[in-house]
Amino acid sequence: MRKIYVIRHAKAEGQASDAPLTEVGVKQAEALAEFLADQQIDAIVSSPFARAYRTIEPLAARLRLPVATDERLAERVLSAHPYPDWRERLRTTYDDLDLCFEGGESSRTAMRRAADVVEDALGCGHRHIAIVSHGNLISLLLQHYDKRIGFAAWAAMTNPDVYELSFDDPLPHPPVIRRLWTS
Repeated sequence: MRKIYVIRHAKAEGQASDAPLTEVGVKQAEALAEFLADQQIDAIVSSPFARAYRTIEPLAARLRLPVATDERLAERVLSAHPYPDWRERLRTTYDDLDLCFEGGESSRTAMRRAADVVEDALGCGHRHIAIVSHGNLISLLLQHYDKRIGFAAWAAMTNPDVYELSFDDPLPHPPVIRRLWTS
């Protein structure tokens, strides 16, 4: 059995790619390292955004593992424009996976790039892999494997959050998805 631990970053000081973790976020990252320490994680892949990378650093240090960054795990851009009704617009992208606002990325495109990271991770020879990303992209990745997951799952996510995807050998097949983190 192979496991992918899909991790949403801890609390951050904003949405910019270089936004640091808050003081609470730093403590959450330490708690997350403690929580995941016994999961036999043998590889870590993170969004290049500081809030994701900094979230997983304590676990990486504890396990003495390098953190590989992957641009495909970067936050999804909904639109180049700051819409006041962004939340409602985001909801509609779960109903219409091909809906794409100007300067943004459709749900289907974001979902595919996240699923590609998982497929690459499963093919790398590791058994238990931590993947660190952002809420919207994670919810779309989960929806790729389970169509019942959508906007409500995104809205219910916490910072941080952890989902376990268990894949039986031989691959490919849909994983069993379990939410592990309760804050």
